[in-house]
Amino acid sequence: MNLSADTTVKLIFRLGHLGDVALTTGVLTHWHETRGDSFIFLTRAGNGSLLKHHPAITEVVEFSNSQLTTRAWLTIAGELATYFKGLPLIDLHGTLRSRILSARWKGAVHRFPKFGMARRLYARTHAERFRAQLEATTIPQRYSMALDETPPAAHDLVPQIYLTDEEKNDATHQLASRKISGPVVALHPYATHPAKQWPETHWLKLIESLEAAHIQWFVVGRNQTALMGTHARDFTNQTDLRETCALLSKAAILVTGDSGPMHLACGVGTPVLALFGPTARAWGFYPAGRNDRVIEQPLDCRPCSLHGAKPCPSGFECMTGITPQSVLQNIHAMLDEFRTA
Repeated sequence: MNLSADTTVKLIFRLGHLGDVALTTGVLTHWHETRGDSFIFLTRAGNGSLLKHHPAITEVVEFSNSQLTTRAWLTIAGELATYFKGLPLIDLHGTLRSRILSARWKGAVHRFPKFGMARRLYARTHAERFRAQLEATTIPQRYSMALDETPPAAHDLVPQIYLTDEEKNDATHQLASRKISGPVVALHPYATHPAKQWPETHWLKLIESLEAAHIQWFVVGRNQTALMGTHARDFTNQTDLRETCALLSKAAILVTGDSGPMHLACGVGTPVLALFGPTARAWGFYPAGRNDRVIEQPLDCRPCSLHGAKPCPSGFECMTGITPQSVLQNIHAMLDEFRTA
């Protein structure tokens, strides 16, 4: 295949988890609307459903874990470079695999500024100059700089997930079947790393407070055990990726830690109340919607890692110290904004 005559078609390379892929979607919308570009998206298996119906994406190519071993990838990278000869490649990952692909590529290669050195130095020193450099842009803004000299405003690049009317209607029926209606608060109480986990006791206290305030709620996400067990309002492990997005689109707010569903909610236009602990604004993952909020504590030890994977000698005070009362106060304020919007 040689599509090089069509200069508006480009390839995007981004593996990673669903949140990482979600953060590219607003950038692709921006490029599609401002440059007329369309994209073939190369990603890890399982991420493709997130990209369905995106107007800027013409094709998604997914790779299994076995295809992403170094030995297998050396061969596949050459095959991709030949198959898509002449098309520009946009590397939105900056890893060994993307470097291998770039080295084999038969066309222009564009990369985004990853600020890897600044991130490492800030993590070690917490120096103000590195913090200021990193906080100047979000991850989507950095992605956009692969093609744009100056990035748009952060709120113009928030994720964009395109749901069908049928998917939205199905979510409405699911909620109605469980007698969930009115302004409703979605809760995502799970985290990949323990350091980013708000304590289960805090989540249960928050739910108790929501009940006392007659505020509707439901739980989404995937975990070994559901927060509320078999409770009708707990959808844990019961929905696929797009069904989760559709449910989030029906919520007035999502309360979550630094997580993939945080970006999914942004992608369907639902304001986020995010609880940040070991990670921080400098890493670029903060929600950037106009009505999003972040609760965090001003501790000198933050941030302690990029993804919250390190153990904590202080018992994860950055998360345990965020009180259910402070979260409830913010929920009330955001629901007031929702009702007057």
